[in-house]
Amino acid sequence: MNNLPQHVKIVEVGPRDGLQNEKEAVSARVKIELVDRLSRAGFMNIEAASFVSPKWVPQMATSAEVMAGIERRPGTLYSALTPNMQGFEAALAAGAGEVVIFGSASEAFSHKNINCSIAESIARFEPVARAAREHGLRLRGSVSCAFGCPYQGEVPLEAVADVVGRMRDLGCDEIDIADTIGVSTPRKTQAVMQTAARAFALERISGHFHDTYGQALANIYASLEVGVAIFHSSVAGLGGCPYARGATGNVATEDVLYLLDGLGIQTGVDLQQVVDAGAFISAQLGRKGASRVGNALLAKHAG
Repeated sequence: MNNLPQHVKIVEVGPRDGLQNEKEAVSARVKIELVDRLSRAGFMNIEAASFVSPKWVPQMATSAEVMAGIERRPGTLYSALTPNMQGFEAALAAGAGEVVIFGSASEAFSHKNINCSIAESIARFEPVARAAREHGLRLRGSVSCAFGCPYQGEVPLEAVADVVGRMRDLGCDEIDIADTIGVSTPRKTQAVMQTAARAFALERISGHFHDTYGQALANIYASLEVGVAIFHSSVAGLGGCPYARGATGNVATEDVLYLLDGLGIQTGVDLQQVVDAGAFISAQLGRKGASRVGNALLAKHAG
């Protein structure tokens, strides 16, 4: 236990990764309120927007309005997903502090999703990476399907190392290693993280775990054991998994905070405020939140 990090950075992805799969439109007003609540809870980094084509992700069509309406907390980085230069220009105009590019560790996933190879997908991000440097914006890279792919199954460790190396060469400040379909288990998680750390500085690697098979918290603990100290999570467990029908998506922020609090690891985030933010967005969506900790604490206070 002594070897675990003393401080962990939580990247809150609910407003972007969490809401993007919602079928019913969520208004900009609600999204702004959610981001503001999360800012007040103390997150250092909030993924607030996505400047992709509204044709592909209609839920993110209000991103510019959201970025214009939020109350910026000093010390909080507001990130936006930018798939191309058009997205980058929009993110820059909206005042994003960090832009996020993404590639897959699985060739099959890359071809199915964006109709090109991994190498081609990374090459497309070169102008975005260059522009981010020129404008002094932080650049984050996300490696999807690093632990398994819905099309090809196993993803070789060398494939993960290769994409991480390519993103490092683009100049990424941080690289997310994502279990997009939530299939990993702790030993495999450690092997993948240690492989990624051979290609990029461990302190700038983050874990992005989906909870499809109920393994996300175990995988986070396994990552802590090998020195990973940045994790992504989503308030109220927002975000369905599009590849596994009826499955949950992102690990719930409340559950991650409860785990870290119990381990004596500092996050700078107020759990109760996150629980309240989760209750707010769940009420807006008309359903119960997916966070076990959130639901337990809400029931306890209601009682």
